[in-house]
Amino acid sequence: MPMMMEDGLNVDELFGEPTSLELGLPPPASTKGLAQRLDELRLLGCCQKIAWSRQGCIAYITPDSLRVNLRHLECRPSDGKWILSDETPLIPVTEAHGGHPLAHLSWNEVGSELAVVDASGRVSIYNIAIALNSLAGQRQAAFDPVDDGAQIVGMMWLNVQRSVHAFNQAAKVQGRWAYSPFRRRPIGPLHPAGKAALVCITRSGMIRLLYQNPDGRWAEISAELKNATYSDRQLTHAAIGAVQGGILVATYSACQNFCFYRVQINWTPSQWDPSQLKLAPNQFPVPSFRFMHAKVETSYSIPCTTRWAGPNSGALPPSTNSLYCLTHLDIFLAAHDNSAGMTMNPWIVAVFSIPPHAVADHSQQNPSSVIVRWQLDSAPPKLHPKFDEVTSEKNNPQIKPRTVLCRLDDIQCDRYIISIDQTEFGNVLAVVYDDSSIAFYDPKTMTIINGLDDTNTITSLVQGGFRYPPDSPGLHVDFSPSGCVAMMLDSDGQVQLRVMEHSYGAEDGLPDENKLSAAIASLTLAFCRGCGSELNTDDILMILRRQVSPDDQATFINEVYRALAVNCNFTQENDKLMSHQYLPRCLSIQAALGFKDKYKARSFASNVPWTILQLRHASVLYALFLQFNKGIQTEPPDADALRILLGNTKWALDFLNYILNELLDLSDEFETVFSDQEAFAQKLKSTNSLPLVILLSSMSRAFLRFICRGLQGIYAGYAAAPVTGDARVYYAEVCQTLDASPVRIDVYQKFITGVDTAVRHVYHGAGFGDTERPGPERELLVNARISPVLISAVVTILRETVPALKPEIDRMAIYTADYSWLGLGTDRRAECYRRARDVDIIKKMPVRAPVLPPNGSDHHQQHQEHLPGKSTGFGAPSKGQVRRRCVRCCEVLCGTYPPRPLLSFRMMYKLGYVRYCICGGGWALESDVHR
Repeated sequence: MPMMMEDGLNVDELFGEPTSLELGLPPPASTKGLAQRLDELRLLGCCQKIAWSRQGCIAYITPDSLRVNLRHLECRPSDGKWILSDETPLIPVTEAHGGHPLAHLSWNEVGSELAVVDASGRVSIYNIAIALNSLAGQRQAAFDPVDDGAQIVGMMWLNVQRSVHAFNQAAKVQGRWAYSPFRRRPIGPLHPAGKAALVCITRSGMIRLLYQNPDGRWAEISAELKNATYSDRQLTHAAIGAVQGGILVATYSACQNFCFYRVQINWTPSQWDPSQLKLAPNQFPVPSFRFMHAKVETSYSIPCTTRWAGPNSGALPPSTNSLYCLTHLDIFLAAHDNSAGMTMNPWIVAVFSIPPHAVADHSQQNPSSVIVRWQLDSAPPKLHPKFDEVTSEKNNPQIKPRTVLCRLDDIQCDRYIISIDQTEFGNVLAVVYDDSSIAFYDPKTMTIINGLDDTNTITSLVQGGFRYPPDSPGLHVDFSPSGCVAMMLDSDGQVQLRVMEHSYGAEDGLPDENKLSAAIASLTLAFCRGCGSELNTDDILMILRRQVSPDDQATFINEVYRALAVNCNFTQENDKLMSHQYLPRCLSIQAALGFKDKYKARSFASNVPWTILQLRHASVLYALFLQFNKGIQTEPPDADALRILLGNTKWALDFLNYILNELLDLSDEFETVFSDQEAFAQKLKSTNSLPLVILLSSMSRAFLRFICRGLQGIYAGYAAAPVTGDARVYYAEVCQTLDASPVRIDVYQKFITGVDTAVRHVYHGAGFGDTERPGPERELLVNARISPVLISAVVTILRETVPALKPEIDRMAIYTADYSWLGLGTDRRAECYRRARDVDIIKKMPVRAPVLPPNGSDHHQQHQEHLPGKSTGFGAPSKGQVRRRCVRCCEVLCGTYPPRPLLSFRMMYKLGYVRYCICGGGWALESDVHR
């Protein structure tokens, strides 16, 4: 039988008089499980149950505290909607920790490695191996002993040795947004070999450094946090922050003492060269600790009554420390705003809360939570006046300044704080309350960011007017890489996905162009920051697909190209095109915005960047293969690598034939209007021809040139290639495919050169130089529209360049070929192909689709004999293979697992396709595939 109080019965009503009793009982907690969560935050500093990787993987601990589940954002193939994926259990965690309750999760800076901590302080580490929902074990928890004193109260991953592009803000200058990029240097200490390293503080006051050696094995060093000013060694919380020259450590003990340390991590040797391993094997860098400074802070009052600005400030007792318990301790660093680094000193931020069951006098109305801050400053040392009388041998003795902690104004809250996080690359402090509301603060001033106070300067999505709508409360929360999506867990462990929203200037039915422009600029800034730091941007894509109109999406794409300074003009051949850092990301999000579903063709404007991504993939693949064959290699190309080469060769040749077939048809169709320029322009305006746009764009034309050059090099290198067995068979089939092509490679090259000449001629005739050419090139790339300046080039191509090829090609073979497998067509034949089968996006090998639609089997039988690459094995993945699907473009990749340690795997790794698709989206292991 439940107790009466559980049903919320009012005690006063029990006696019939509403005001008969004033027992001073505390109000019930507003959220189920809040008191338990606050106790958890009070007792242990490391109790983060959900963590969102910067690569897009979400890990969270299940309600029984024994398992870890994985999720991610993904585009649903059936309808193209962006959703939260189904959960996937991380099975190795349960085995590694042997039933010990799990307490904490933490991803490294890059977002590729996950640390899982249990209640006994044991740490296991996992790596995103081949998919977002498939993590491989790196370090076993069995390395650590079971010890209550070894409980982890503070943890931080060391940063990675890499310099990235950062963006400070977007400012409107003369009606256009200007973005401020700069090169951000990495913050030390850094592992000399570029491997992972993890700093931990234990309850017993030990500092541990877990680090990975170049051979993949993990090692550890530890030391005691020595401090002679107090004897209490039981720590409850610790915060760690990386600064130039070392790390900062702030600890909080059970006897309510704060302690501050500066620690250096020195490596011997400080520089590591992998080539030295041949001379001294197993001689890896070894770290050591050096403590530079320690300080104890004991005098404080919570809340600080002299700064309390509430209506009952006079009624507060002089000290309410006994009521408040520490629930959060962090070190926050100022956001970088230039290449020189941080311009402000770091802050130590602590959150104190009153447990709901521990309010001694409810009438006092104490704030539920208080944010206390200290700023780290340097001050000249204060010496006794007698030191002035001492004669020094040096005229100007240099005395090092001392570090002081300056307490700043408290921030008092009438709600309980569930989490406090630095988001949007340090520009925003997000505070989540127990009622599900989220407040945003400027970390420098701790003023609340209301958004759109200044529509001419944007530093974050919040300042651009984005907000989280009210939702049901949760007890655990973490934010997506760009901070625009949050995932919460309630007391029952149920997942809630919260997405930022914006009115986009449509408030009260009256459009506000300034607010709309600020929203697009803030999304652009967030996307560029993700590109510069090589982070996952699917959260931004989700907002664009859900909330932004197609016209405003096009505005966003134009802003992205401007902000990232992507020059779309490649009329001058540029070999750096294949290694361009931002180009694949721009093309990817542009293609994703026009994706409808797995079975329907993309929008015409998004089909252009999608095609260019495929051309780029083939270009880079050929260049890498030829580079490998030129070098002195101890291992010849294996059969799998040649199969990848064969599939891409068939795709590339069919695509070139597809272009020629379309151009031949257009040449015949436009023949009657060649002499009428106005009629030609009108007819061209109503013609959506993907091959024509691909040819006119200098970017895609350059990739076509690279492909032809690569095919020639592969054909010429066949005789000298050191391959045998199946590899020789596949290499021979590559050459046979080239021989059987209805058009020779040199004819394609001549055709591309003719198009290039025609485009250059019209640019030169119109007076378009390097400044003017990016305009029409971007119009082709972003909007798939042919500018008026290029109409004369189209006339020349269709009237002269294409007809000149007819004597050297087999037009009947080109006309009768089946191009539906290319995935670019919009006709019914291409749609039927998409429903019947998939094409491996990397290897360009057809595989059977998981589910055949009605009447799909007949079509499959009809075209199976003409299927390109049939010899490579059409059908479902065989035993030992896994099937992965890209979470962004929904294309598939099938391959062996574990991967073979041959050239094929090294080629995939070099190309970046082990974890990512050609569009940059992450792989997800499909659940219906059995290994």
